[in-house]
Amino acid sequence: MTGFNFGMMMSQENQIKQIPIDMLVPYHNHQFTLYEGERMDDMIESIHQNGVLTPIVVRPTKENTYEILIGHNRWNCAKLAGLETIPGIIKENLSDEEAEVYVIESNLIQRGFNDLKISERAKVLALRYEDMFSQGKRNDIINELMALENSSSDTKEEKQENHNSREQIAKEYGLSRNTVARLLRIDKLCDGLKKWVDDGLVSIRAGVELSYLSEENQEKVFKMSSADTDGNMRFSISESQAKELRTLYSNDSIQTMEIPKVLGENSEKKKNPPGKSVKLSKEIYKKYFDSLEKEEVSEIVEKALEMYFKQVYGM
Repeated sequence: MTGFNFGMMMSQENQIKQIPIDMLVPYHNHQFTLYEGERMDDMIESIHQNGVLTPIVVRPTKENTYEILIGHNRWNCAKLAGLETIPGIIKENLSDEEAEVYVIESNLIQRGFNDLKISERAKVLALRYEDMFSQGKRNDIINELMALENSSSDTKEEKQENHNSREQIAKEYGLSRNTVARLLRIDKLCDGLKKWVDDGLVSIRAGVELSYLSEENQEKVFKMSSADTDGNMRFSISESQAKELRTLYSNDSIQTMEIPKVLGENSEKKKNPPGKSVKLSKEIYKKYFDSLEKEEVSEIVEKALEMYFKQVYGM
Protein backbone atom coordinates (compact mmCIF):
# COMPACT_ATOMS: atom_id res chain seq x y z
CA MET A 1 0.00 0.00 0.00
CA THR A 2 2.99 2.34 0.38
CA GLY A 3 3.02 5.08 -2.22
CA PHE A 4 -0.41 4.22 -3.64
CA ASN A 5 -2.10 7.37 -5.01
CA PHE A 6 -5.83 6.93 -4.40
CA GLY A 7 -6.72 10.34 -5.81
CA MET A 8 -4.87 9.65 -9.06
CA MET A 9 -6.72 6.37 -9.54
CA MET A 10 -10.12 7.88 -8.76
CA SER A 11 -9.67 10.59 -11.38
CA GLN A 12 -9.14 8.20 -14.30
CA GLU A 13 -12.54 6.78 -15.04
CA ASN A 14 -12.97 3.80 -17.39
CA GLN A 15 -9.26 3.03 -17.57
CA ILE A 16 -8.14 -0.39 -16.42
CA LYS A 17 -6.09 -0.06 -13.22
CA GLN A 18 -4.50 -2.55 -10.87
CA ILE A 19 -6.47 -2.10 -7.63
CA PRO A 20 -5.16 -3.44 -4.29
CA ILE A 21 -7.32 -6.34 -3.11
CA ASP A 22 -7.66 -4.89 0.39
CA MET A 23 -9.17 -1.66 -0.99
CA LEU A 24 -12.17 -3.54 -2.40
CA VAL A 25 -15.50 -4.09 -0.61
CA PRO A 26 -18.53 -6.08 -1.83
CA TYR A 27 -21.55 -4.25 -3.24
CA HIS A 28 -23.65 -3.12 -0.30
CA ASN A 29 -26.77 -4.90 -1.54
CA HIS A 30 -25.17 -7.90 -3.21
CA GLN A 31 -27.74 -10.71 -3.23
CA PHE A 32 -26.13 -13.17 -5.63
CA THR A 33 -24.46 -16.36 -4.44
CA LEU A 34 -20.69 -16.63 -4.79
CA TYR A 35 -19.14 -19.69 -6.42
CA GLU A 36 -18.44 -22.64 -4.14
CA GLY A 37 -16.84 -26.05 -4.43
CA GLU A 38 -15.49 -27.17 -7.80
CA ARG A 39 -16.54 -24.04 -9.64
CA MET A 40 -14.64 -21.85 -7.18
CA ASP A 41 -11.62 -24.18 -7.24
CA ASP A 42 -11.53 -24.05 -11.05
CA MET A 43 -11.51 -20.25 -11.03
CA ILE A 44 -8.74 -20.14 -8.42
CA GLU A 45 -6.65 -22.54 -10.52
CA SER A 46 -7.28 -20.45 -13.65
CA ILE A 47 -6.16 -17.31 -11.80
CA HIS A 48 -3.01 -19.12 -10.61
CA GLN A 49 -2.16 -20.00 -14.20
CA ASN A 50 -3.38 -16.97 -16.15
CA GLY A 51 -4.17 -14.20 -13.70
CA VAL A 52 -7.49 -12.29 -13.84
CA LEU A 53 -8.20 -11.90 -17.55
CA THR A 54 -11.40 -9.82 -17.37
CA PRO A 55 -11.31 -6.69 -15.20
CA ILE A 56 -13.84 -6.16 -12.46
CA VAL A 57 -15.98 -2.99 -12.37
CA VAL A 58 -16.03 -0.80 -9.25
CA ARG A 59 -17.05 2.62 -8.00
CA PRO A 60 -15.21 4.75 -5.40
CA THR A 61 -16.69 5.18 -1.93
CA LYS A 62 -16.43 7.99 0.63
CA GLU A 63 -14.27 5.70 2.78
CA ASN A 64 -11.46 5.66 0.19
CA THR A 65 -12.31 2.13 -0.88
CA TYR A 66 -13.89 0.69 -4.00
CA GLU A 67 -17.31 -0.96 -4.04
CA ILE A 68 -17.47 -3.93 -6.41
CA LEU A 69 -20.26 -3.80 -8.97
CA ILE A 70 -19.10 -6.62 -11.25
CA GLY A 71 -16.64 -9.36 -10.42
CA HIS A 72 -17.32 -10.54 -6.86
CA ASN A 73 -16.27 -14.09 -7.76
CA ARG A 74 -13.06 -12.90 -9.47
CA TRP A 75 -12.24 -10.77 -6.41
CA ASN A 76 -12.96 -13.59 -3.96
CA CYS A 77 -10.96 -16.15 -5.94
CA ALA A 78 -8.10 -13.69 -6.49
CA LYS A 79 -7.87 -13.25 -2.70
CA LEU A 80 -7.84 -17.01 -2.20
CA ALA A 81 -5.20 -17.31 -4.92
CA GLY A 82 -2.98 -14.90 -2.99
CA LEU A 83 -3.08 -11.96 -5.40
CA GLU A 84 -2.39 -8.49 -3.98
CA THR A 85 -4.00 -6.53 -6.82
CA ILE A 86 -6.70 -7.13 -9.44
CA PRO A 87 -7.46 -5.28 -12.70
CA GLY A 88 -10.49 -3.05 -12.38
CA ILE A 89 -12.45 -0.39 -14.25
CA ILE A 90 -13.46 2.55 -12.07
CA LYS A 91 -16.91 4.08 -12.65
CA GLU A 92 -17.38 7.53 -11.16
CA ASN A 93 -20.55 9.50 -10.46
CA LEU A 94 -22.93 6.57 -10.79
CA SER A 95 -26.34 6.87 -9.19
CA ASP A 96 -27.40 4.05 -6.87
CA GLU A 97 -29.93 2.97 -9.50
CA GLU A 98 -27.27 2.76 -12.20
CA ALA A 99 -24.97 0.82 -9.89
CA GLU A 100 -27.80 -1.63 -9.22
CA VAL A 101 -28.29 -2.22 -12.94
CA TYR A 102 -24.59 -2.98 -13.40
CA VAL A 103 -24.89 -5.64 -10.70
CA ILE A 104 -28.17 -7.14 -11.98
CA GLU A 105 -27.39 -7.11 -15.70
CA SER A 106 -23.91 -8.57 -15.29
CA ASN A 107 -25.33 -11.53 -13.37
CA LEU A 108 -27.98 -12.05 -16.06
CA ILE A 109 -25.35 -12.03 -18.80
CA GLN A 110 -23.01 -14.37 -16.95
CA ARG A 111 -25.48 -16.83 -15.46
CA GLY A 112 -28.88 -16.42 -17.08
CA PHE A 113 -32.30 -15.86 -15.54
CA ASN A 114 -33.10 -19.51 -14.83
CA ASP A 115 -29.84 -20.04 -12.95
CA LEU A 116 -30.68 -17.36 -10.39
CA LYS A 117 -32.19 -18.10 -6.98
CA ILE A 118 -35.89 -17.32 -6.54
CA SER A 119 -35.17 -14.11 -4.63
CA GLU A 120 -32.63 -13.10 -7.29
CA ARG A 121 -35.21 -13.59 -10.05
CA ALA A 122 -37.66 -11.58 -7.99
CA LYS A 123 -35.11 -8.79 -7.67
CA VAL A 124 -34.51 -8.74 -11.43
CA LEU A 125 -38.21 -8.55 -12.24
CA ALA A 126 -38.82 -5.88 -9.60
CA LEU A 127 -36.01 -3.77 -10.98
CA ARG A 128 -37.48 -3.98 -14.47
CA TYR A 129 -40.98 -3.15 -13.27
CA GLU A 130 -39.87 -0.17 -11.24
CA ASP A 131 -38.43 1.34 -14.44
CA MET A 132 -35.76 3.17 -12.47
CA PHE A 133 -34.49 4.92 -15.55
CA SER A 134 -34.94 4.96 -19.32
CA GLN A 135 -34.55 1.85 -21.43
CA GLY A 136 -31.98 3.80 -23.43
CA LYS A 137 -29.78 4.18 -20.35
CA ARG A 138 -30.14 0.49 -19.54
CA ASN A 139 -29.21 -0.42 -23.12
CA ASP A 140 -26.06 1.70 -22.84
CA ILE A 141 -25.03 -0.25 -19.73
CA ILE A 142 -25.88 -3.60 -21.33
CA ASN A 143 -23.80 -2.76 -24.42
CA GLU A 144 -20.89 -1.79 -22.18
CA LEU A 145 -21.16 -5.07 -20.28
CA MET A 146 -21.33 -7.01 -23.54
CA ALA A 147 -18.14 -5.35 -24.76
CA LEU A 148 -16.45 -6.24 -21.46
CA GLU A 149 -17.64 -9.85 -21.64
CA ASN A 150 -16.32 -10.12 -25.20
CA SER A 151 -12.82 -9.81 -23.82
CA SER A 152 -13.07 -13.47 -22.81
CA SER A 153 -12.62 -16.46 -25.10
CA ASP A 154 -16.19 -16.50 -26.48
CA THR A 155 -16.75 -14.90 -29.85
CA LYS A 156 -18.80 -11.74 -30.19
CA GLU A 157 -21.47 -13.61 -32.12
CA GLU A 158 -21.77 -16.29 -29.42
CA LYS A 159 -22.00 -13.69 -26.65
CA GLN A 160 -24.57 -11.62 -28.56
CA GLU A 161 -26.71 -14.68 -29.23
CA ASN A 162 -26.56 -15.64 -25.55
CA HIS A 163 -27.44 -12.15 -24.47
CA ASN A 164 -30.29 -11.79 -26.93
CA SER A 165 -31.88 -14.98 -25.60
CA ARG A 166 -31.52 -13.73 -22.04
CA GLU A 167 -32.81 -10.33 -22.97
CA GLN A 168 -35.86 -12.05 -24.40
CA ILE A 169 -36.33 -13.90 -21.12
CA ALA A 170 -35.92 -10.66 -19.23
CA LYS A 171 -38.48 -8.97 -21.49
CA GLU A 172 -41.09 -11.70 -21.58
CA TYR A 173 -39.73 -13.68 -18.59
CA GLY A 174 -40.66 -16.99 -20.15
CA LEU A 175 -43.14 -17.28 -17.29
CA SER A 176 -46.87 -17.07 -16.87
CA ARG A 177 -48.31 -13.76 -15.73
CA ASN A 178 -49.26 -15.36 -12.41
CA THR A 179 -45.69 -16.54 -11.81
CA VAL A 180 -44.32 -13.08 -12.62
CA ALA A 181 -46.83 -11.55 -10.21
CA ARG A 182 -45.77 -13.98 -7.47
CA LEU A 183 -42.08 -13.24 -7.97
CA LEU A 184 -42.76 -9.51 -7.74
CA ARG A 185 -44.40 -10.16 -4.37
CA ILE A 186 -41.43 -12.30 -3.20
CA ASP A 187 -39.17 -9.27 -3.69
CA LYS A 188 -41.18 -7.50 -0.99
CA LEU A 189 -40.27 -10.06 1.69
CA CYS A 190 -37.73 -9.33 4.40
CA ASP A 191 -34.31 -10.90 3.88
CA GLY A 192 -34.87 -13.76 6.30
CA LEU A 193 -38.10 -14.89 4.66
CA LYS A 194 -36.51 -14.55 1.20
CA LYS A 195 -33.78 -16.95 2.26
CA TRP A 196 -36.33 -19.48 3.45
CA VAL A 197 -38.06 -19.27 0.07
CA ASP A 198 -34.70 -19.74 -1.70
CA ASP A 199 -33.92 -22.75 0.48
CA GLY A 200 -37.34 -24.31 -0.18
CA LEU A 201 -38.38 -24.05 3.47
CA VAL A 202 -41.25 -21.72 2.60
CA SER A 203 -43.19 -22.19 -0.64
CA ILE A 204 -43.51 -19.37 -3.15
CA ARG A 205 -47.26 -19.22 -2.56
CA ALA A 206 -46.80 -18.97 1.22
CA GLY A 207 -44.17 -16.29 0.63
CA VAL A 208 -46.62 -14.33 -1.47
CA GLU A 209 -49.15 -14.32 1.36
CA LEU A 210 -46.51 -13.20 3.87
CA SER A 211 -45.37 -10.42 1.54
CA TYR A 212 -48.62 -8.55 2.21
CA LEU A 213 -47.66 -8.14 5.86
CA SER A 214 -45.86 -4.97 6.85
CA GLU A 215 -42.07 -5.15 7.09
CA GLU A 216 -42.35 -4.98 10.88
CA ASN A 217 -44.80 -7.88 10.96
CA GLN A 218 -42.67 -9.94 8.56
CA GLU A 219 -39.69 -9.51 10.87
CA LYS A 220 -41.80 -10.64 13.83
CA VAL A 221 -42.90 -13.77 11.97
CA PHE A 222 -39.31 -14.53 10.96
CA LYS A 223 -37.92 -14.08 14.47
CA MET A 224 -40.65 -16.13 16.12
CA SER A 225 -40.31 -18.88 13.51
CA SER A 226 -36.51 -19.04 13.86
CA ALA A 227 -35.00 -21.70 16.09
CA ASP A 228 -31.65 -19.89 16.43
CA THR A 229 -29.62 -16.92 15.25
CA ASP A 230 -28.59 -18.83 12.11
CA GLY A 231 -32.15 -18.66 10.80
CA ASN A 232 -33.01 -22.35 11.14
CA MET A 233 -36.76 -22.83 11.31
CA ARG A 234 -38.62 -23.51 14.54
CA PHE A 235 -42.09 -23.52 12.96
CA SER A 236 -42.88 -24.45 9.38
CA ILE A 237 -45.12 -21.99 7.54
CA SER A 238 -47.67 -23.50 5.18
CA GLU A 239 -49.65 -21.53 2.62
CA SER A 240 -52.81 -21.82 4.71
CA GLN A 241 -51.02 -20.55 7.81
CA ALA A 242 -49.52 -17.67 5.85
CA LYS A 243 -52.99 -16.80 4.56
CA GLU A 244 -54.31 -16.78 8.12
CA LEU A 245 -51.53 -14.43 9.23
CA ARG A 246 -52.27 -12.15 6.29
CA THR A 247 -56.00 -12.14 7.04
CA LEU A 248 -55.55 -11.50 10.76
CA TYR A 249 -52.68 -9.07 10.74
CA SER A 250 -52.26 -7.32 7.40
CA ASN A 251 -53.63 -4.09 8.83
CA ASP A 252 -52.74 -4.41 12.49
CA SER A 253 -49.47 -5.06 14.27
CA ILE A 254 -48.93 -8.72 15.09
CA GLN A 255 -48.75 -9.50 18.77
CA THR A 256 -45.74 -11.74 19.32
CA MET A 257 -47.72 -14.19 21.44
CA GLU A 258 -50.19 -14.75 18.60
CA ILE A 259 -47.66 -16.11 16.11
CA PRO A 260 -47.08 -19.51 17.80
CA LYS A 261 -50.85 -19.99 17.97
CA VAL A 262 -51.06 -19.76 14.20
CA LEU A 263 -47.83 -21.55 13.31
CA GLY A 264 -47.23 -23.91 16.18
CA GLU A 265 -49.92 -25.05 18.56
CA ASN A 266 -52.61 -25.54 15.92
CA SER A 267 -50.34 -26.69 13.11
CA GLU A 268 -51.52 -30.30 13.25
CA LYS A 269 -55.15 -29.25 13.06
CA LYS A 270 -54.43 -27.01 10.12
CA LYS A 271 -52.74 -29.68 8.04
CA ASN A 272 -54.66 -30.77 4.98
CA PRO A 273 -55.00 -34.50 4.35
CA PRO A 274 -52.20 -35.71 2.08
CA GLY A 275 -53.06 -35.75 -1.59
CA LYS A 276 -52.22 -38.41 -4.13
CA SER A 277 -49.24 -37.84 -6.40
CA VAL A 278 -48.79 -38.83 -10.02
CA LYS A 279 -45.33 -39.15 -11.57
CA LEU A 280 -44.57 -38.30 -15.17
CA SER A 281 -41.94 -40.20 -17.11
CA LYS A 282 -38.66 -38.42 -17.68
CA GLU A 283 -39.32 -38.38 -21.42
CA ILE A 284 -42.68 -36.62 -21.09
CA TYR A 285 -41.37 -34.14 -18.53
CA LYS A 286 -38.36 -33.28 -20.68
CA LYS A 287 -40.51 -32.99 -23.81
CA TYR A 288 -43.06 -30.56 -22.35
CA PHE A 289 -41.78 -29.06 -19.10
CA ASP A 290 -37.97 -29.13 -19.07
CA SER A 291 -37.52 -25.35 -19.34
CA LEU A 292 -40.43 -24.39 -17.05
CA GLU A 293 -40.68 -23.61 -13.37
CA LYS A 294 -42.53 -25.93 -10.96
CA GLU A 295 -45.28 -23.33 -10.49
CA GLU A 296 -45.78 -23.11 -14.26
CA VAL A 297 -45.96 -26.88 -14.66
CA SER A 298 -48.74 -27.03 -12.06
CA GLU A 299 -50.70 -24.30 -13.83
CA ILE A 300 -50.39 -25.99 -17.23
CA VAL A 301 -51.43 -29.40 -15.87
CA GLU A 302 -54.42 -27.84 -14.11
CA LYS A 303 -55.57 -26.06 -17.28
CA ALA A 304 -55.05 -29.19 -19.39
CA LEU A 305 -57.15 -31.26 -16.96
CA GLU A 306 -59.91 -28.66 -16.98
CA MET A 307 -60.04 -28.76 -20.78
CA TYR A 308 -59.97 -32.58 -20.84
CA PHE A 309 -62.80 -33.10 -18.36
CA LYS A 310 -64.88 -30.37 -20.00
CA GLN A 311 -64.56 -32.00 -23.41
CA VAL A 312 -64.95 -35.64 -22.30
CA TYR A 313 -67.39 -35.38 -19.39
CA GLY A 314 -68.89 -31.93 -19.85
CA MET A 315 -67.69 -30.94 -16.39
